Amino acid sequence: MSRAEILIQRLDAELPVPSYAHPGDAGADLYAAEDVELLPGERAVIGTGLAIALPEGYAAFVHPRSGLAARHGVTLVNAPGTVDAGYRGEIRVTLINTDAKESFRLQRGDRVAQLVIQRVEYALFSEVERLPESVRGANGFGSTGR
Repeated sequence: MSRAEILIQRLDAELPVPSYAHPGDAGADLYAAEDVELLPGERAVIGTGLAIALPEGYAAFVHPRSGLAARHGVTLVNAPGTVDAGYRGEIRVTLINTDAKESFRLQRGDRVAQLVIQRVEYALFSEVERLPESVRGANGFGSTGR
């Protein structure tokens, strides 16, 4: 397993640094910097008290926690959120409560999301008159199933 050094700055010294729950996990836990109550259908932007510096050629992706989704219907609005290598501000997550009846209460220090670090390619876009043929062609939504 390769490892990339990610520099972190704690903007809130009382919150834990990102950590992996189990060996081999792809996502490191991020923690909520504030208390929030989400009413049914409500969303909120929540700080994590953390800023990072990624090496060039890497990005971080903020993913929802499956346990929050399964137990409470809480997920991220813009999943996955993208943290570019040049960004140095606080990582913030936009949670939404999809439950139609129950409110959700998040406490400061609760695990709120997962951070996945990935190597990314920088694309060179070349405009052409026509794209090369492929087996799939222009078939889109729903084209692989019934």
